[in-house]
Amino acid sequence: MNTMFRNTLLLMLALVGPAFAGKAITVKGSDTMVILGQRWAERYMNANPGQVIMVTGGGSGTGIAALINGTTDICQSSRTMKQDEKLKLRDRFQTMGVEIPVAKDGLSVYVNQANGVKQLTMDQVRDIYLGVVTNWNQVGGKDAAIILYGRENSSGTYGFFKEHVLGGGDFSPRVQTLPGTAAVVNAVSKDPNGIGYGGAAYAKGVRDLGIKPNAKSAAILPTAATVHDGSYPLSRELYFYLRMKPAGDMKKFVDWVLSAEGQKLAVEVGYYPIH
Repeated sequence: MNTMFRNTLLLMLALVGPAFAGKAITVKGSDTMVILGQRWAERYMNANPGQVIMVTGGGSGTGIAALINGTTDICQSSRTMKQDEKLKLRDRFQTMGVEIPVAKDGLSVYVNQANGVKQLTMDQVRDIYLGVVTNWNQVGGKDAAIILYGRENSSGTYGFFKEHVLGGGDFSPRVQTLPGTAAVVNAVSKDPNGIGYGGAAYAKGVRDLGIKPNAKSAAILPTAATVHDGSYPLSRELYFYLRMKPAGDMKKFVDWVLSAEGQKLAVEVGYYPIH
């Protein structure tokens, strides 16, 4: 099945719904994970003719909402489910859901390749996104206003950054919110004074900043080693959420994702294995 025909088939199945698809598995959620989910689905479908897996993005919050309202089988999320979300799932389906870590990611802080700043402390990143630091010369760069790019509030990456970098504080109103990490990377790649954040796998045409946990520590880049051992301060797990323990075709797909082959593909795409 060539790519154009398969994509057309998936679109038709998405339009007519799961009842027509039969064995179709729907996967929805994190934009950070959407490329990874699509690659997993493509590889798995190629090896299992007749199995259809439909993967869409929209953000972790959108995927979790779809899980709660029953319109997706699997939610991809770059953050953990909140307690109130689990309670909504329980109220509708009498289950608190099943959480399955499926890969690891280093949330990168990106700058334009022409930017002379190579590293920032966690406090500096926080102050930049809170709007306390507004000029690159305040963190060792040239005299130029810092242009902020970020994610929409339905994004799990937004939530992770807000919690782990801003300490729950509010983003500066100067942040330009964009729909997806790819859009953030694209904006920063074209803006010499831009800064953005997102999954390490998307860092094409931009440069990752080294992040210092504190002023006295060494700067750490997101690599397989630093994400695996947790020394990179913005390491995180990526999740599948399901309503119930997977069974049948869904269990076969999840087991394959967690297998050596599935985890190897995660590395090929630019993420890090869970094991």
